[in-house]
Amino acid sequence: MTLIASLVLLALIVWAFEYYYLRGGRVRDYPPPADPDAQAVFSRDAGPGAEHQQVVKAVRDIILRISASLQRKNLPKARAIFDSISDGRKFDGQIKPASANGVMAEWVMAPGADETRRVLYIHGGGFVMGSPKSHRAMTCKFAEITGCAVLAIDYRLMPKNKLMDCIEDCRAAYRWILENGPNGPAELQQLFVSGDSAGGHLSLNVIAWARDNGLRKANAVVAFSPLTDATFSGASIRVNVATDAMLRPFMQILNKLPRFIKSWWALWTYRLRPGNPLASPLLGDLSDLPPTLVQVSAAEMLFDDARRYVFKAIASGSEAKLQAWTDMVHIWQIFNPLLPQAEEAWVEVGRFLEHK
Repeated sequence: MTLIASLVLLALIVWAFEYYYLRGGRVRDYPPPADPDAQAVFSRDAGPGAEHQQVVKAVRDIILRISASLQRKNLPKARAIFDSISDGRKFDGQIKPASANGVMAEWVMAPGADETRRVLYIHGGGFVMGSPKSHRAMTCKFAEITGCAVLAIDYRLMPKNKLMDCIEDCRAAYRWILENGPNGPAELQQLFVSGDSAGGHLSLNVIAWARDNGLRKANAVVAFSPLTDATFSGASIRVNVATDAMLRPFMQILNKLPRFIKSWWALWTYRLRPGNPLASPLLGDLSDLPPTLVQVSAAEMLFDDARRYVFKAIASGSEAKLQAWTDMVHIWQIFNPLLPQAEEAWVEVGRFLEHK
């Protein structure tokens, strides 16, 4: 009986450690904001269209090739495939290599770019792959619609490096862009921060850090389908697994794990406890942040990461807006100009940033 009681006590201690420390307890779900302009839904009566089916097919092909490379433990090959996403993108401007406080990067500038207006862009790729090259479709479009000089950074990637290394590189680049443009030290009039998926996570992470350390705030932030909750508590992680062509192959295995095991997996993967705001921006202080636009597909697994972040930011007194497309793939904006909904999303980004 004593042995059974000891085992029960040990199990309770381990459970409490996971629930209250690793996970940080139950994630609060904030209600929708009262302001109707704080969220918008975009859909088409005729459905997503033939272009979207073409994109889905291309995404599945890329993911299959990446998965095959990862199964052969050939991460460099998987990264090369991912880097090809923006191949064929035509851009009339200039792409210029840079070093932002030791972080390799590139400037992307459309003709007539105003170097006093800058964008810090942080690419996605699950913290494991991606680069400025993979996301040139995003950075070139940002340069076109804003007239800013866009700095796309090549931060250190996992698993060789820790998540904290990714974060530190973003912080170093943020400090650097405050004082430097494409041609050296220069005045800064406007600063925007943006990123997609894992890069969206890092974007939201770095703006909270800048606030806490008294640095100049960005004029606005645009996060595309950001990962905000490393505890994976959002319902869409499970509910949308069948409709997420891009994330499903990587996330469906995680969905099969018990919640308890997910926390330990996150701790091992990120080398940060999942309840730490550095791993889960949703769980941090979201007050006094720059105006933030979050775009997401209602059909993707990270929908609730986006929705809950925006609702909490608004409840915390920050200006935030959620725009959801009903049936798009994860980071559909990268498929401009092929996909009409991608062009539609970029128009909304331009409108949001116009007066910031």
